[in-house]
Amino acid sequence: MSRWIVLDTSFGPVSAWEANPVGKPPRAGLIVMQEIFGVNMHIRSIASSFARAGYAVLAPAFFDPIRKKVELGYSGASFSKGRKLADQLGFNAALEITRAARDRLAPIGKVGSVGYCWGGAVALLAAIRLGLPSVSYYGARNVEFLDDAKDLKVPVMFHFGEKDPSISVETIRKHRELPHAQTFVYPAGHAFNRDVDPRSYDPLSAELAQGNTLVFFAEHLQQ
Repeated sequence: MSRWIVLDTSFGPVSAWEANPVGKPPRAGLIVMQEIFGVNMHIRSIASSFARAGYAVLAPAFFDPIRKKVELGYSGASFSKGRKLADQLGFNAALEITRAARDRLAPIGKVGSVGYCWGGAVALLAAIRLGLPSVSYYGARNVEFLDDAKDLKVPVMFHFGEKDPSISVETIRKHRELPHAQTFVYPAGHAFNRDVDPRSYDPLSAELAQGNTLVFFAEHLQQ
């Protein structure tokens, strides 16, 4: 079952896409962190895939405090709009919205997070500041938080494409040095999991990363 719900946050009501497993109780809670393009069809599809794997999923519409229910495509104009919205919101506000999603899922049991691109950095922050086991996909802005991440107390997983021009080999090396971290590099570019965008999608890399992610959550979100 999937639907829009509303989270009570310190910024007022924020929409979130909710996806739940059918016919069985959820094994844990999971927060899906959007790219800068909002909770669009791609992010909702990701939420549904994790629900089919047994998780109760929330994908918060992080930009709601600025503009309600943003859903952008992948053109240059959309990129500019999304980046401006992300900068307006800021990571601290995104983390507070994540906190509200965590609290909503907490009665289920353990809660983790997974984020993509900009949301990958939010997922890393959720591990650092909220203690959530988290998976970060091609988070170019993770570099802003690597010093804080040196004291990580919870497990994290990172996925990168070796052909991603926005993430250097040196940056990937720094991720490998973090405590409790697993780092995977795939023969792909940026946004290789974005199956609605043929310019970036790499099906083999996406499948491998999803398999590694499900193993991670099965291990670290066990009740």
